[in-house]
Amino acid sequence: MNATLTASPSAGIALGVDIGGSGVKGAPVDLATGEFAAERCRVATPQPSVPEALIGAVAEVIEHFDLPEGTPIGVAYPGVVIDGIMMSAANLDKGLIGLSLPALVEERVGRPVFGANDADAAGFAEIAFGSAKGVPGTVLVTTLGTGIGSALINNGFLIPNTELGHLEIDGLDAEVRASGAARDREGLSFREWAPRLQRYFEVVDFLLHPDLIVVGGGVSRKHEKFLPLLQLRPPIIPAALRNTAGIVGAAALAAQAFG
Repeated sequence: MNATLTASPSAGIALGVDIGGSGVKGAPVDLATGEFAAERCRVATPQPSVPEALIGAVAEVIEHFDLPEGTPIGVAYPGVVIDGIMMSAANLDKGLIGLSLPALVEERVGRPVFGANDADAAGFAEIAFGSAKGVPGTVLVTTLGTGIGSALINNGFLIPNTELGHLEIDGLDAEVRASGAARDREGLSFREWAPRLQRYFEVVDFLLHPDLIVVGGGVSRKHEKFLPLLQLRPPIIPAALRNTAGIVGAAALAAQAFG
């Protein structure tokens, strides 16, 4: 399922699951606050993450919780998602491409499941509960990690599957030079890395003219070391939800889809 959704989830509880290259994590989320309603459950992502094994891991996380009938369930995963079908698979087995992960999980657990790109889920969470809550206009949320994930939201409406980390800038895929992994790989200090981020965000600003840029991903824990070095037209601020964003956003998106 793929839809343009608005960041105003109704009250209640929904379950979010976030699939990563190393772990499958999930928790029920209080849709009034964006906080976990129970302790997070995590299982290792199967290696290799072939479809049957991955579906089993997701089902294990879902079935860990005693969910009331009708609880919305959302699953976020790293890849372009169109009508629930994985069009790409970052850090997961390529055999997943072309499959509807939500439909396969539904078959296993016997409950409706909504699927979304993981960066879109994280961005939606920041709009609904985090740093960008209540911000009008266009908000760009980026996740700086192994790659560069992106979520674009306009007046609370998510525009899915933007993949802005793969813009070609100065002849290179942007995330090759500007991702957190690129900084680690080349042993760059934050001051040495900042000009690469500056160039990336300048291009994005020229193309989209966002009213606000929110930076998430693991490196955002150290935002004070690099965000003050950037000189951009729009404000650029750290994400608030950090590692919970994928779970929270998946839950909120599911609540919107099934609400």
